[in-house]
This record gives sequence, C-alpha cells and structure tokens, in this order.
Amino acid sequence: MTAGAESRAALTGRVFDLAISPAGKVYLESAPGAVDAPVAGVAARIVNAFGRSGAHGLLQLGAAELGSVLAPSLAFGREFAHLFMTRFTGVAALAEQWASVWLPAPSAEFEEWAAAVPPMTGAEYLDGAVLEAWWSDLHAAVREDIAASAGDVDAWLQSRHPSWSLVGRVCFHLAENKRDEQAPFAFLATCASHVSRDARVQHVPLGRALASYGAANDHAGLLRLLLPVHRAAEQSPWLKAMVDAGKVFHPQAWTPRDAHQFLRNVPMFEASGLVVRIPDWWQPRHPTRPQVQVSLGHKAAGLGLDTLLDFRVELTLGGEPLSEEERAQLDAAGDGLIRLKGRWVEVDREKLDAVLAHWKKVQRSAKDGVSWADGMRMLSGVTLDDKAAEALAQTTAEWSGVVAGDWLSHTLAQLRDPGQAVEAADRSDPQPELQAQLRPYQRKGVHWLWWLHRLGLGGCLADDMGLGKTLQVLGLFCLAKREHDPQPHLLVVPASLLANWQAEAKRFAPHLQWLIAHPSVIPSKELAALPAHRLAGVDIVVTSYGTVTRLPWMSDIQWSLIVLDEAQAIKNPGAQQTRKIKTLKSRVRIALTGTPVENRLGDLWSIFDFVCPGLLGSASTFSRFVGGLAKNGHVDYAPLRKLVQPYILRRLKSDKRVIADLPDKTEVKAYCSLSRLQASLYQKSVEALARQLQTLEGIERRGVVLAFLMRFKQICNHPSQWLGDGAYGPSDSGKFARLRELAEAVAGRQEKVLVFTQFQEMTAPLVQFLQSVFARPGLVLHGGTAVKERAALVDAFQREQGPPFFVLSLKAGGTGLNLTAASHVVHFDRWWNPAVENQATDRAYRIGQKKNVLVHKFVCRGTVEERIDALVEAKLGLSNQIIEGGGETLLTELSNDELLRLVALDIGSAVGEAKAG
Repeated sequence: MTAGAESRAALTGRVFDLAISPAGKVYLESAPGAVDAPVAGVAARIVNAFGRSGAHGLLQLGAAELGSVLAPSLAFGREFAHLFMTRFTGVAALAEQWASVWLPAPSAEFEEWAAAVPPMTGAEYLDGAVLEAWWSDLHAAVREDIAASAGDVDAWLQSRHPSWSLVGRVCFHLAENKRDEQAPFAFLATCASHVSRDARVQHVPLGRALASYGAANDHAGLLRLLLPVHRAAEQSPWLKAMVDAGKVFHPQAWTPRDAHQFLRNVPMFEASGLVVRIPDWWQPRHPTRPQVQVSLGHKAAGLGLDTLLDFRVELTLGGEPLSEEERAQLDAAGDGLIRLKGRWVEVDREKLDAVLAHWKKVQRSAKDGVSWADGMRMLSGVTLDDKAAEALAQTTAEWSGVVAGDWLSHTLAQLRDPGQAVEAADRSDPQPELQAQLRPYQRKGVHWLWWLHRLGLGGCLADDMGLGKTLQVLGLFCLAKREHDPQPHLLVVPASLLANWQAEAKRFAPHLQWLIAHPSVIPSKELAALPAHRLAGVDIVVTSYGTVTRLPWMSDIQWSLIVLDEAQAIKNPGAQQTRKIKTLKSRVRIALTGTPVENRLGDLWSIFDFVCPGLLGSASTFSRFVGGLAKNGHVDYAPLRKLVQPYILRRLKSDKRVIADLPDKTEVKAYCSLSRLQASLYQKSVEALARQLQTLEGIERRGVVLAFLMRFKQICNHPSQWLGDGAYGPSDSGKFARLRELAEAVAGRQEKVLVFTQFQEMTAPLVQFLQSVFARPGLVLHGGTAVKERAALVDAFQREQGPPFFVLSLKAGGTGLNLTAASHVVHFDRWWNPAVENQATDRAYRIGQKKNVLVHKFVCRGTVEERIDALVEAKLGLSNQIIEGGGETLLTELSNDELLRLVALDIGSAVGEAKAG
C-alpha cells in the first residue's frame, strides 16, 4: 500500500491485515468489511505508518498501539516489534551514543516465531531469515525517527508511548555463588554510566551512582534514575519491601527462595524499563522444570485414523527419567528453586501433581491405546473437546510434554521429511511404469503420497503451480497398480481440467486404464445408470465436481483412493458440492491445491474434514478452539500448524532448493471448454462456411476463409467479441472460466501475471474481468496507448506492491518491454506462430528475472484451436510453413474437405460441463 493510498476519510468500511510478500517484505493489505468508528483513528495511524515503510508500520504497532485491539496478524507484528522495542530501550536508555548501538538479533528465537505466525497472506514466506531482515529494518526505522527528533532518545520514546519513556538506567544482576551452599546466589543493582568505544555498556554499582547524583545536587537526574525501580516496586510487593529496606542499593547474598522470587518477576522488571542480567540456565518463557513426559506410539495397531497408539507416563527432567532417589528428593523438596540432577530447576508441587494426575487418568481411560487423531492432537498441544483438559491446558503445557515413541517418530519423520527415506527398497519409485524423469522434489512427493497411502491416511499436496502435482499423482497411481491395490480409484477435477489430465495420463502413464465419467464422453442417461461391470478392469475413474453431485452411484462405491484436484473447490463446507464430495467412501483421500490452505482457517478445516475427518473436530468445535486462541494476549498458532503439518506437503517456486532443480520456463496447455452459446455460434459458423465454400473460388474464397478463421477465434474467446454486443458475461466463455481459476491461484500466492491477446477489443473486457477476480485494478497496454505512457505503466507493474496483472495486445506489448515482476504469462488466444508467442513470453522471461516463469497457452478443445495447436506442437508438414511465417494465409489453400475437417466442432470434447448442465 503506497503512502496516501488510504485517507482517514476512506477508512470507514475497511478492515486491515498484515501480509508478507514473496520477497519477505511486510505490508498492510485491506479488504471490504465493517469497522467501528472508534477503530478508525487506530486504523488511520497504522495505514499512515505502513505508508512510510513496512518497518515503520511494525514500529507503529509495537511501540504505539500497545493497548489497541488488533487482528491476529497485526497482533503478531506488534509482538515482534514490541520485542525489538524492549531490547532497544534496555540499551538506548543507557547509551550516550545511541546511533552506534546495534542490537544483536535473537536469531535462535526466530524459527519459533515463524512457527507461531497466525494465518495471514504470505505466511508461507516467513522464516528466520525474513525475521532477521525485519529486525534490521526496525533498526533503520528507529534511527531515522530518532535523528528526526534531533537525536533525543527520551523525546522520541515519549512520543511513541509513555511506557517507553525509560528515564532510568538501572540494571539488576543475578549470578550464582557456588562457594556458599546456604546462599548460593548473589544480587547486585548497577547503573550504566557510559558506552565504551566498542559499544559495550559500562556499569557502576547503583549505590555509587546515587552518591554521585547526591554530590552533584542533581535531584532531577536522581529521579530519572530511580523511576523504573519505583515503577517495578509498585507492581511487586517483594521488590517494594527491598526498596523500603534499602537492600536494593547494596550487594545481596540470596537463598534459592529469594532468587526464585526475583526470577519470576523478570518479565515485569523488563516491562518497567529495568535491564535484567540473569544466569543463562533460566529462560523466563521456558524455565527448566521437572515434567510429566507422555510418550505415544512406541507401538501401533491398525491403519489410518483407526490406528491405536500405546501410551506411557513418567516423570522426567530434560527428557531423562527420574530415578527413585531423585523422585524422593523431589517429593521432599519445597516449591521454588531446587537442585536436581546437578542443575537448578523450578518446582510447583501443586501444578506438577495436578498434571501428573491428569495424564494418569488419560492413561487409565486408554486401555487399548490412544486413537490416531487424539494422539496427534496431544502431540501438537491442540485441545478440542476435553473440557477438563481445557481447564488444565496452560498448566499442562508448562509442566508436561508429549513425545513420539519409536514407531510414531519414524512414521512422522517420513511425512515431515519425505526425502530422507526415498530408497529403492522402499518401493516408492514409480518408474519404469511412469514414463517420466522425476525431479528430486517430485520423487519426494511421490514417496510422501505413497507413505500416506500405505498408512491409510489422507493428505494435501499443496505444491506451487507448475511444480508437477499431476505427475506426482500419476506416480502414486502407478505404484498402486504395481502393488495390486484394490481398484478403482476416483479422481475429481474441474471440468476444464479433464483434457489436461487425459493428455498427461496418455503421455506419462499409458498403461493405466481410465474411465472418463463425464457427459462429454458418456451420454448423461447412460452415465446415470452406469452398470458396475463397466468398472471392471478400470484403474481410475475421472469425473468433474459438477458431475459427482448428479451421480448417486458414486457415493455407493467403496473407493480405494480419492484424489481431488483444485481442492479449494470444497473450501465452503456448507456448499452442496462440498457436502456431496464428503459422502464419498474411501480408504485414503488426497487433496491437490496450489493455494496455501494453512493460511486460511476456514479452508483448512473444510479440506481436512475431507482428507482426515475428525482430526480438527467438528466445525463448531474447531471454531471454539480458534476463538479461544484469539482471546489470549499472546496468540500462538504453532500447535495448530504442528498438528496439520505432517499432512500438508508444500514446496514453493521461490525455494532455492526447488528453483535450482527447475527449468527457467515451463509451458503448459490450458485446455478450455466452450459454453453452450459458444458451441452454438461455432457450429452455425461451420455450417455457414461449408455453404459458402461450395460457390466461392480464388481471391474471394481466400477472403471468406480468412474472415471465418477470425470468427472462430473470436467465438472461442467470447461470444460477445463476435456478436459485438458488449456484454462479455463471464459465464458465456470457457476461456474466462479457465482464466478465473488461474487468476485466483495467482492472486492467492501474491504473484503477477501478463495476459496477451491479439485483439485490442479484448483488452478492456479482460481488464474488467480480472479486476473482479483480483479485487485490485490492473494495467492495460495496446496500440492506442500513448508511447510516453508506456514507461510509467512498466514502472508501476515492476513495483513489488504494484498492480497484479497486465493485459497487453500482442502487437503492442509483445516486444521491447521488461516485465520481470510477472511469474505467469497467459496467451489468451493463439497467434499460431511460436516465434511471436515466444517474443511475448520473453517480456517476463529475460535477464533480470529471478523467478521461474510459467506460460499458460489457452486452447479450446474440439475446435480449430486444438487442431492448429497439435500441428504446431508436432512441427510437421503444414506447421513448418506456419512457423516460417505463412500463417493463416496458407490455410486458405487447403481443399474444402481439409479445411472443414480443420474447423469442425467436436461437440463432445468442446462443451464439457456446459453440456452437463
């Protein structure tokens, strides 16, 4: 979002979320929604800050919006920036040379932060390296702002939020004193006096600092120094007693009980502006404690979601079981800090006993073992239905841990890292039956699918578009046939992709027996009463989402494997299509999608309700669980992500481990059906051409043929282009339907697309249509675009947050432009000359392109487009002449019969789902 893109007046009716671009940049995205009037002021401040930069936006969240109610994504950004501010103020308030201060990034914590990110646009791009970059950007933003405040750190902190106005420079130190068994800890309060040349803060004892201020009669300085101490004392009765007795100003020898009191107050001390130095064995968020360790799945019985896992409970420290002697020592000790196994640990007997009793009760109720779904929820820390467990949830998380036993650990390792056991002995290599050279990541994907299949579990293959999900599933089908898996399998795809699957299967797995259960192949009445014997010997039944809802017999069959392509089609759990799909019976269910479902909770639940029914509970249970997360101050989605992660395999084109193994440019055919109106107009045009060919000769014949070829192209694009009625209804064009599917996937990944058409009159309808899909304006360039405007259009598109799509006429935009921001190129209609199309593609695929480019060539099935494409693809006979530049003119020299065969309509292939109604 650019500066000034949203004004304060325009905030009403908008909602905002944090988002991450594929390059790892943080930005603010908006969507239509209701916003209460009191929130508008907060939203205006946030929008203005993000208008400066992503780092300034984060700084606004973490430094100024501490009490504001924010969406989970914005709250996550606030927590990250708040961590930075806490660390910064602990040094900045002490440093005289603030510009030389550099805060080391807490890199070890960043992967944990990335795992806990809430569902948000671009969450899949977040990792430790991105958070490192955010940390550096926050440094730059803070320095810029302080410099604008004439270098006055205190003034800048006061301007952000009163809580950051840390006027004191007091540091509390706690260290071990191993020479004294009775008082094994030492406490000292110091004051930072200055910053050395190497940017290290130098300290003097707090008592000496007080004496210095007193000698100088500097009462204001004395108040500034002690203010954080008094703030902390107001919240901690223990510290207040120390301050009142004057003990805080002198070194102290402490017992374990004193040290424990201090350690428990560390977060509050830091929030008050005090700097705290403590032994590295104490982690305020994760103190060392004896824990109840629950181990699941050393052994297992059954398959799939009916698998039962064995269940063990024991007391441990650091993952090691406590001996009888150590347990006796623990029982005899009081609460607080105790010495156990040679280390200091925290003990709260009441909480530890409650957690132990809870797990013993669970163990007694699980005599035959814990179900797979319950075990996975325990392992991830997700509590859905158990009310008693919900009440104990926080205590249970702090004082117990659930670990995977030997069998379960091995099983999950195969799912989480499918590449570690891809071996010939594992029989997960689909070759030679699969006649394709799989890339390493695709072999891993086939292994992962096969491992799920063997376990009887479902999963979601969510690879980025263009990484070969179809090929990996064909590999799974080949393995299933080789292992004599019970047939048939069911494949459900959008009607527009039936032809793509047919072509890929014929090319890579011709030995598989397919049945296309669709009205474009089998008449509707015959399909509705398809006899069971028709499935004998069939490996895979392929159908469309629309057809499934009309064929009751598909719900009666016990399928071995069901695969849903473009599984976002079932993201709406209330839709009739979704409910029908979920009634299908199968041992294993696989969903394919290029959309990151883990970033959208509603989609996530609906798809998992299909692939792993019950794992996320019912819709209402899951909704309550998510609502419970949102109510807490710290929203942690890590347990939910950990729960679903084994069943989602997602690889990105932006991942260098994948990019290094991919070609720079991938071309795919996007086969499109015709709508009923298109088919009717096309057939009438074929009949009209046949009549005119009977009476025409010479140049007049050539002119008519060229005119009809143009008419066929226009009808394939959209009936309105030929009719000239200006309507351009999206449902009237199969190409518009295919473009919607593609554009929605591109938008979901925050990528950009170029759309080329040879017709200038198609550019405006395409822009209007794509704007409705992306919910953002795009760009257009054609012969009527002024030359002086073109550079500005290119610059706008190349900006990271610039328009997401660019529609270009092939002649005007096919050469001379550098549009490397796009990672997708769509040839909406075909020039029938590969050289011209390649020139257009090279607007994106050129020097400076850092992403892989996916080229989509639209072809209407059963029409002249498909037949010319086949000729060009084969590079034989007529196609060679076309490639050399003869083009459409040479087609006029065909005989009447040859020409009519070329343009004839194959109604079964062309109409597809439209015919099914």
